[in-house]
Formats: sequence, structure tokens, C-alpha cells
Amino acid sequence: MFKNHPRGLPVLFFTEMWERFGFYLMLGIFTLYMKAGADAAVPAKSGLGLAPQHASDIYGTYIALVYLTPFIGGLLADRILGYRRAIVIGGVLMGLGYSGLAIPGYGPWFFLSLLLIIIGNGFFKPNISTLVGNLYNNEQYKEYKDAGFNIFYMGINIGAFVCNFVAAYLRNTYGWGYAFLAAGIGMFFGVGWFLTGMKHTAEADVLKPTKPGDQPVGQILAAVFGPAAVFAALGWFIPSLVGGEGWTVFGSKSNDAFLFACVPVTWFYYRLWRGSDGEDKERIGALLPLFAAVIAFWAIFHQNGDALTTWADRYTRREIPEAAAPLLESVGGVQRVDTGLREITITDDHGNPVLGPDGKPAKELGPDPYFNNVPKSEWPPPPAPACKAEVLTPETEASCKAAQTKLVSTELFQSVNAFFVVFLTPFVVGFFAWMRRKNKEPSTPAKISIGLAITALSTLVMVAATFVTHNGAEKGSALWLIGTYGVITVGELCLSPMGLSLVSKLSPARLTALMMGGWFLSTSIGNKLSGILSGLFTLFEHKSAVFLINFGGALVASLLIVLMLPRLRRVMNKYLG
Repeated sequence: MFKNHPRGLPVLFFTEMWERFGFYLMLGIFTLYMKAGADAAVPAKSGLGLAPQHASDIYGTYIALVYLTPFIGGLLADRILGYRRAIVIGGVLMGLGYSGLAIPGYGPWFFLSLLLIIIGNGFFKPNISTLVGNLYNNEQYKEYKDAGFNIFYMGINIGAFVCNFVAAYLRNTYGWGYAFLAAGIGMFFGVGWFLTGMKHTAEADVLKPTKPGDQPVGQILAAVFGPAAVFAALGWFIPSLVGGEGWTVFGSKSNDAFLFACVPVTWFYYRLWRGSDGEDKERIGALLPLFAAVIAFWAIFHQNGDALTTWADRYTRREIPEAAAPLLESVGGVQRVDTGLREITITDDHGNPVLGPDGKPAKELGPDPYFNNVPKSEWPPPPAPACKAEVLTPETEASCKAAQTKLVSTELFQSVNAFFVVFLTPFVVGFFAWMRRKNKEPSTPAKISIGLAITALSTLVMVAATFVTHNGAEKGSALWLIGTYGVITVGELCLSPMGLSLVSKLSPARLTALMMGGWFLSTSIGNKLSGILSGLFTLFEHKSAVFLINFGGALVASLLIVLMLPRLRRVMNKYLG
């Protein structure tokens, strides 16, 4: 696999694999953890019990900020730290943050842990991608750059595939904290692997000299994040002053604050382009429209951790046939539930808690929430009275456990996308290699446009799912989720690694990590929109509305890139040959 590629590629491949193991393990259970209430069957496994919209708000803010901080991390690596040092700092901070989430409770420690992950990712994410690109600056490897990024991307998804099985086993067997701790340990493994192979990436870790007109780091940070803080404050306070208490522009105060704060950061990149000249101006000007267009992709893609996780949890049949149960149990992917009545929170049709006369969530006796949209005739029998005893004999415990309904753990659906990436990457790379031999390979921007069009098609699979399940009144087949993940993965392979490769190739040499930060800024804005759209999932009368919005956004973005292709090709031919 690594033949014809630099020796540093396997070092970065496995470092990123472990980093993505931790990142996607946390992401796969994050929404589930926040929504799981105090009525969980086993108290030790209880989550935070947050309302769906509140959880979506936190999810969207987290996933947005985690991709906004690469702006700072890329800049500091470009000018001061160097890429390898920034990667080590970022990895350690993320490992500490994941481990901190193992401490239960919704308090300061929860938010401090998220902050460590957010800052750590800012140091790690843009700089490991920059190192990959720099490895291919040598003429010997230049033609293999796109293929190198595809291989690197496969490493990301091996980690993303394996992690959810680990998460399912640990949270089902021991509790949420153990799963989060595993994410931290995985991150520390990644840092250790990177340190052992640093000599193979030394040639790619070269700070580029600045030009006389380049702004100092402190001036850039003050010029960008000073105004960003002001705009965030305006976004937080102004809407309620104008429209009345509780009124917001984008659904919540945090949404307003974040999206307002992105305005001066976006303005910085516009001024960077306007203030450049000659080759720099043309290179930056070719990248900025692409940054804008791919926002639509990330707004759709990262709904996998919220809206699609909710679909998997509430609206997908997850019963495991007895013949398959031993295999899935061996990899820790089984969640057990029974129909015994217990105190649960009453929710409306959208999963929001119903408040009682005292203003607190109302409770009632009912079955596990999984059975809410399963006909009672299909419910398994309730557990035997002996199963309710405080102390069970080993024989009784085994009997009661066997009588429970065995479900596929919700987070395992997060591994479907990663599986398809690992499975399909050789075919996609081989297909484009075949096209290249025939001199018909699409340009990198054309591949991104194709990726967006395929992403639009993936959302139509979920539109069909909402109608087949009568708007969620019945549970649907898992094949709907598998199908939508399969289609969007093809779009992802045409877009995400190609985008990383293009930023690496087209950025001015001394601004590579800063422009990589711009790529992650568009990812950040898209991610925040994914949280906003996922929040709408519980508000629209028909759940297809969100997926139709996704379809329209991806299709428009694809068409915009098609219109820009002549200009993009001209710049690429001029400077990249």
C-alpha cells in the first residue's frame, strides 16, 4: 500500500488512525450520552438527560469549534512552532480532554474537557494534513500526491470504523466513562507512534520565510479574533434586544454567537486575497470559492453524529437474530433491553420532554423507549418477577439476560461510513488512475463538484425512508441508513481527500497551514449548520423536510463549482502544470 510513497506516510497514517479512533469514538456516543436520562436501566450508565434540541445545540457548537481552531493552530505552526511540535501539543491536549469526559456530570469539568479537545484539534488537524502534503514536494513523489491523500484518508477511517465497537462494548458493559477514557488512551497511543517516527517527517517540517508585507502572528490574531469576540457578543445579545427575550436568528444564542463570530474570520481571508498580488492572489482566489462551496457538504455529512444517530436510535429496527447475536456479542456490539415497566420521562412526538404542573419533566411507567414505535403485539414478554430482585443468583442472572431483547448498539451505525471508505477507497483510486491513463481524469475541482452532486443524491435515500416509515410512526429497515452512508461515502471520497490535496498543492508555500485552516473554517461553519439542521429534525412536522433542505444545498453548491471550473482549471494549469 505504501509502495512508491515517502517513508513518512505510514508514520502519519497510523498517527491519524489513532487520533481519529479517539475523535470518532467520542463523536459516536456524544449525542447519545447527552440525551440518555436518569431513567437509564443501569444508573452507572446514565447520561446527562438533556433535551434533544439542547443536545443538538451543544453538538453543533462543539463540532463547529473543533474545526475553527485549526485557523490558530495552522498559523502558529506556520510561523512559530513547526508542524511536528504542534501535532504533539494537540495530541496531548485531546487525550486529556477525552479522558476528562470520563468524569460524570454536566458541569464545569464537562465543558473544560470539550475545550481541551477543541484547542488540541486546532493544533493537530491542519498540521498533520500539511505534513502529508509536504512529503510530496519532492519531484520523486509529486505525481502520487492525490493517491497519498486517499491512503491517508483510509487511515482516518480505519480508526473511525474500529472505535465504535470499542465504544459499544465499554458503554454497554461498564458505562459511558470507560468509553470516553478509551478515546483518550487511543490518542496517547497516536502521539507515542508519532514520536517514534519523527525522523521520517523531518524533511516535511520546514518553516517558510515570511514576506516583508506579511502581518506578525499577534497582529493577525488580534485582527481576527478581537473582532470575532465582538461579533460573537453582538450575536449573543442583539437579537433578543431587537426581537424580544428568547428571540434568536439561528435557533439559539450559541448559534447566533458562533455564526456572527465567523464574519470577521471570513473577512480576514477576503482581505488576505485582496492584499496579495501576482501568483499569491490567483492561488488564494481559486481556493476561497471552493471553501464556500464545501460548507454544504459538511453541513450534511456531520449530521451523522446527530440527526442520523437519532434516526438509528429511534426509527431503525435494531433487533438481532439469535443466530447472529453471538458474533456481534463477541465484538461488543449488543445492547440489551426488556419490556419491564419502569419510570421513564414522557416525551412528545419529537422526543422532547413533556413538563408536568411543577415545571419538571413528567414521568410515567412504560417500556424501554426503543419500543415506542413498535406494535405491542411484537413486544417480547416482560421479565420474570425473579429478575427484579436486588440480588440475583448466577443462574437467574443468566436466564434474565437471555430473555432480554438484543439490539445492535446505535453507535455501530457510525462505523458504516468508515467501512465504506476503507472498502471503496481502492476502487475510487483505481478508477481515477484508469481515467488518468486514458487522459480523461477529472480535475481536482471537478471531483469536488461530483462529490457534492453524489452527496445530494444520498439525502434522497433518507427522504424515501421517512415516507416508508410513515414519518417515523413505524421503525424502518437498517438498510436505509446503510444505503445513505454508502452513497455519501462515494461523494466524500471525491471531495474530502481531494480538497485536502488541492489546498496543499495550490496554497502559497509559506501560507499552506493557514490556508488549510481556511479549509477547516468552511468545515467548521458547515458543522455548525449540521447542528442547526439536526435541531430542526425534532421541529418539522414531516422529517423529510431536513433531508430535502440538505438535497437543495448540496445540489446548488455542486452547480456553483461547475460554473467556476474554467477559472479554476486555468489557475491550476498555470501554476501546477
